[in-house]
Amino acid sequence: MLATEFVAPHAQGERAAGLLRSTNAVRERSAQLLARARNGESSWFTVDDGKLPEAAREVAAVTRQRYPNLKIPFHSRWRHFEAGGVDRKALLDAQLKGLDHAQHAHAWIDLTVVSVLLDAGAGDSWKYTEPASGQTFTRSEGLGVASFHAFMAGLFSSDKSRPLQVDAAGLRGLVADHLASAFQVGPNNPLVGLEGRVVLLRRLGEAMSEQPEVFGDEVQRPGGLFDMLVSPLGPDKPPTADIAAHDILSQLLESLSGIWPANNSIHGVPVGDCWRHPAVKGEGQSDGWIPFHKLSQWLTYSLLEPFEWAGVKVRGLDALTALPEYRNGGLLLDSGVLRLKNEDMAVPTWRPGDEIIVEWRALTVALLDELARGVRGELKLDESHLPLACVLEGGTWAAGRALAKQLRNGLPPLKVASDGTVF
Repeated sequence: MLATEFVAPHAQGERAAGLLRSTNAVRERSAQLLARARNGESSWFTVDDGKLPEAAREVAAVTRQRYPNLKIPFHSRWRHFEAGGVDRKALLDAQLKGLDHAQHAHAWIDLTVVSVLLDAGAGDSWKYTEPASGQTFTRSEGLGVASFHAFMAGLFSSDKSRPLQVDAAGLRGLVADHLASAFQVGPNNPLVGLEGRVVLLRRLGEAMSEQPEVFGDEVQRPGGLFDMLVSPLGPDKPPTADIAAHDILSQLLESLSGIWPANNSIHGVPVGDCWRHPAVKGEGQSDGWIPFHKLSQWLTYSLLEPFEWAGVKVRGLDALTALPEYRNGGLLLDSGVLRLKNEDMAVPTWRPGDEIIVEWRALTVALLDELARGVRGELKLDESHLPLACVLEGGTWAAGRALAKQLRNGLPPLKVASDGTVF
């Protein structure tokens, strides 16, 4: 009898994590749960395919309203930096004048990464008033504008002579009081999860300092990702340089795997935004796990433009998936594409790892790929002119938010107690 080769548990965990760190796995395993729900085997949801065309028309109508000329940008954190009609990128670029493409890219990427990591739910009571414009913003837009100005003021830099950077030392030394002041937090303006945001940024600082080969030998910055991914092409790349969107995501998933608060791991290897579901099939120790990588994908979407502004062509945009969060998922429930088998399930507050939430997120990923095809048909645009990144922006997120506003004053159809890295 042949001896079975022994594989150490940690090595099994590394292999399983590798299998889960791809959008192919996100799509394939989400499709398993959609097929199961369509067969009536879900404990939680039914799927009404007859509602998909209606939902596509709703998203197309919202898209036309928001972008009448159908020149739709990517779904990105940079849209929040444009809140109130202010071109804040121009304000940053004016401060970067005279620097080369790579140095611009470093600053754009630094800002993007720290701002996305601060983009957890703000709560219903928090607001941010921008001193220069006098405008007041809430929720994601408010967090985006507040984080932009915190970056411009050098809050995340350890070098007072170089305020327009985010570096490992600056993040490791970040204190909650300073972030609270930058975000105008006080007794009458509470921000949900302030301490958690600080912890996440400190973890990012630690992760960067431990990986100088990724983030920079002397000063570790998120912008080091740019050099690592395109540096073989030289410091001032030609505009013909290109990179796959999934290569950006893969590097984020590998480099930032240890920063997420979720304690999900396989044999001690952290897997981040991956969750157990008994009906999901997979290879080896990845069996029973479904990945989403929502925040990492949101970060990747938000990095597409900084790479392109620096002269790098990003290809393969539709390798990324829809973002399984409560606006996109809420759109499907509120439009009737998904229905709860028991309406009482809308009452409790669920945890991200509960089967109903894991399944809701999986169905969101799988159904939004189908919905996107319907939206393209309504708008008479093909995939090259309306990639998923633009369908989301046009789009599904805004339609989900609008329906939630009409039906529940903006609240999602299912309640989730989230740490901010899932929803």
